[in-house]
Amino acid sequence: MTLVLGLAAACGGGDEGRETAKGGDDGSPRVTIFPADGSGAARPDKGVTVTASGGTLGEVSVKLKGADVPGAFSADRTTWRSTWTLRPGGRYQVQATATSPAGKSTTATGAFRTSRAVAATRVNNVVPSENETVGTGMPVFVQFNKAVPERAKPAIERSVEISSTTPTEGAWRWLSAAESFNGLPSLVFRPKRPWKPRQKVSVTVHYAGLRIGDKVFGDRDVTRTFRIGDSHTVAVNAKTHRLVAKENGRTVRSWGVSLGSGGEVKNGVDTLLTTSGVHLTMDRSRMERMVSPGKKKGDPGWYDEKIPWATRITNSGVYIHQNTADPSCLGRRNCSHGCIRSPSADAKWLYHWSYRGDIVTVTGTARRLEWTNGWGYWQLPFSKWVKGSVLGKPVTTTRL
Repeated sequence: MTLVLGLAAACGGGDEGRETAKGGDDGSPRVTIFPADGSGAARPDKGVTVTASGGTLGEVSVKLKGADVPGAFSADRTTWRSTWTLRPGGRYQVQATATSPAGKSTTATGAFRTSRAVAATRVNNVVPSENETVGTGMPVFVQFNKAVPERAKPAIERSVEISSTTPTEGAWRWLSAAESFNGLPSLVFRPKRPWKPRQKVSVTVHYAGLRIGDKVFGDRDVTRTFRIGDSHTVAVNAKTHRLVAKENGRTVRSWGVSLGSGGEVKNGVDTLLTTSGVHLTMDRSRMERMVSPGKKKGDPGWYDEKIPWATRITNSGVYIHQNTADPSCLGRRNCSHGCIRSPSADAKWLYHWSYRGDIVTVTGTARRLEWTNGWGYWQLPFSKWVKGSVLGKPVTTTRL
């Protein structure tokens, strides 16, 4: 027997509980589709479920604008569920066939539309940029335009699908606007160990349809695909006044530098010392304007300068940049305001050579890099980093 549904036979009240059911007569299997045919405001966070009783499911097709919606069967093929939540305001078509042990079949079809109500909380950006090549220390940022409700965080964290050429263990951590480098609440992935070089990484935030508020849902999915480049590491020693750059473990360049001289303490922190610890290159500027923080013209130590070939490594203003002051300091003593001064040719070389997310390790100063200063996330032991996940456990990327 083959039964084809037109308009639904439904049970239950309201779009949230309604479902379509057909078959079950004369030994034919019964097929149930949720949400029901004709629903106009189905909850996107509930997804699609198709079940069969008195038989097993054969083919299940769920489409949105002609594209297949991913889903999976239960082990006994009596249930099919969509993998992710649904798009708000989306029109979905469902067709499913079940067959009984005696060979009788039921084919059910339905169509519904999801609620259009989207949350004010949106994914503002995902970093790295599309097709960007980044360093082996690079985090992945899912940035939001406003604070994320606590109850929505577990679903959001589970919704992020991250894959790489080489499966990589890491963990997500939630950062408040105050902890974030750019003031945007963020969900950040950091590998347990640096990424293997020369591989591809893909990140999809399946945000569409997630329940963010009482009756509002995530608006859209966001995907980024990027590459991990060669392994670039930079070691800076404040005692020897040397910088050593390595590519894939081999030294490719070394030069004399000058770090922060120190001597200006505010709130117990010597702000003129360079921070020691594991930094990441964050961005680059061909010509960066640098102004002494908290000072006005005429104050002791005031400066307002344009500095060439500047590669940023903290939020507090530490750059590796071209030296524009006393050249006798380079390789001999520390005389900067906290940055790492370099000869012009070397600063320019680093500017062009480096990726965002390259690891820069500074040693030999009395000022420790705080993990919330820029991208100082490698300052936290991985066991502490994991504790910032609301799910409380590490994840391993799936293989691309």
